[in-house]
Amino acid sequence: MSGRRSRAVGLAAAIALAAVPLVVRRDDVLNFLFLVLLSVTLAESWNIVAGYAGQVNLGHAAFFGLGALTTRALWVAGAPVLAAMVAGAAVAVVFALLVGAAAFRLRGAYFAIGTLALGEILRITVGNVRAEISTLPAATIAGYRLAHRYYLALALAAVSVVVVAALGGSRLGLGMRAIREDEEAAEASGVGALRLKLLALSLSTALAGLAGGLFAYYHISYYPAHPFSPTWTFDSLLITFIGGVGTVHGPLLGAVFYVFLKEFLAIRWVDFHLLIFGALFVAIVLLLPGGLVEAAARLRALTRRPGQAC
Repeated sequence: MSGRRSRAVGLAAAIALAAVPLVVRRDDVLNFLFLVLLSVTLAESWNIVAGYAGQVNLGHAAFFGLGALTTRALWVAGAPVLAAMVAGAAVAVVFALLVGAAAFRLRGAYFAIGTLALGEILRITVGNVRAEISTLPAATIAGYRLAHRYYLALALAAVSVVVVAALGGSRLGLGMRAIREDEEAAEASGVGALRLKLLALSLSTALAGLAGGLFAYYHISYYPAHPFSPTWTFDSLLITFIGGVGTVHGPLLGAVFYVFLKEFLAIRWVDFHLLIFGALFVAIVLLLPGGLVEAAARLRALTRRPGQAC
């Protein structure tokens, strides 16, 4: 699909999604679409570090949780929600830069395990320090509007897609891909590996922190340790690999497929849905290493007539 056609399709999809609250009055539909949009942002943010820079971050939930924790505290204290979300993203980025220089000394599985340990340390710490449930004030609950959260989720998902698309077509993105393929060779050719990895981590954690702030704005009550759960990391990982790691469209396709299938299986086969979903994920990874993006490319190749332009 050409860049111009992709932009046209994306704009049409954004307009259609923006019109949903105007024509659909069912909260369950808006809730489902909200979860898809939140998943898009999380997957795109994880895709920057893992798909572009080749660093498998298993502690992504730490930055999602920091964004949620900061945003909730500031918003409940009276700060505007957008300012609170930006502050949450800033806290996530600062924390990422503090630990990033040390963490990037680790390679491969050691980096992945180290970031997973970091996320678990934060989850346990927050769970012990903030064990009570976080609930919004009664006046805020009375003025709760799901449509406001939906539009914010749509805007954030659009921003995340634009950021990843712009990064993919830039020299910075090419440098990150070079690091992903062979870090030693990239450094030998003049690519500043550590600088680019820290940049990828900053962009990734900023989006994850904003997504965490959106989570805090969306939920009326939840335990503060919940956004630090590794579930958020592995959801991002699964969505990205199902859709197509290292691509712009992969997290979009993966989020729609993942959220729909997860909700469907949880309702129809409540006792076996995790086993069924796990088997489907393994099958997709083995048969389609490029995810749904690769499947779509194969389908276009099969249906294209001889001599027809791409």
